Amino acid sequence: MRLGRWSLALFIQVIVPIMLVFLSGFIIQRLRPMDVRSVSAVTLYILSPALIFITLYDADFNSGFLIIIFYMLLLFAVMVVLNKLLAKLFKWSPKTESASILATGFMNSGNYGLPVVLFSVGTAALPYAVFIMIIQSLMNNFFGIYYASRGKDGMRTALINVLKMPTTYAAILGVAFQYLQIPITDSIHSMISVVGEAAIPVMMVVLGMQLGSMTSLKLNWQVIASSVTLKMVGAPIFAYLFVTIFNIDPLLGTVLIIVSAMPTAATTTMYAIEFDTEPELVSSITFIATSVSIITIAIVLNLLQI
Repeated sequence: MRLGRWSLALFIQVIVPIMLVFLSGFIIQRLRPMDVRSVSAVTLYILSPALIFITLYDADFNSGFLIIIFYMLLLFAVMVVLNKLLAKLFKWSPKTESASILATGFMNSGNYGLPVVLFSVGTAALPYAVFIMIIQSLMNNFFGIYYASRGKDGMRTALINVLKMPTTYAAILGVAFQYLQIPITDSIHSMISVVGEAAIPVMMVVLGMQLGSMTSLKLNWQVIASSVTLKMVGAPIFAYLFVTIFNIDPLLGTVLIIVSAMPTAATTTMYAIEFDTEPELVSSITFIATSVSIITIAIVLNLLQI
């Protein structure tokens, strides 16, 4: 994978359109506040399961999907270790440590990652990107709740939450139908595809609405600076080293690096609020990381030009 030269056209063609969609959600939420959870529920229970099922049903499974699972777990473990070291170094409280793990351990692979991969790499990379979203979603709903609650009850709650996710069953059905070669009619395939195609633009609008719903920030710059640096700089560098050392397939490697460069997942704020794990601090990191991503992701995409 060789590095490319800076291209303003790439920024205009990929980043600007995506940011405009995010901005539309942000503006409408500011001007006419809506219940973001209701809009998000449409994505969670209808659109995303359709996208996941049809993508996995049509996917040509290879070793790349196992590499994704290994990489996502490895990246998360590295982020946890680094945050624990920072917590000891700066003497953070347990809640602040958990907040930093939430902010750096989970990237926005769905609302943000999917459109960036689709618009910059193309449809050939979509199965990888969707599978990353699935794995990240499972990890977010399990480890995210665990670190937000930090207790034995959190482990049980995390497992129950994963089992409640409709995307979990959509993934299982997609893989099962593909592996067992269970046919579906063209009309049903088309219908699921159409519903699934609506997931990406709606997720983008929802992210803008989630950012627009933030009412207060906590500017603890020590934690914010370290978390944003780890998330927006450290993670893509780690991905590049992983891809280079293990000689990963160029297409998969590009997707891993792009997704690793995504800002903090917006859902972590929800968990921080629910379990009172420095929600204002997590919201601040999410907002700032997303703002910084306009520049950092543009740099990553330009460096990845082939």
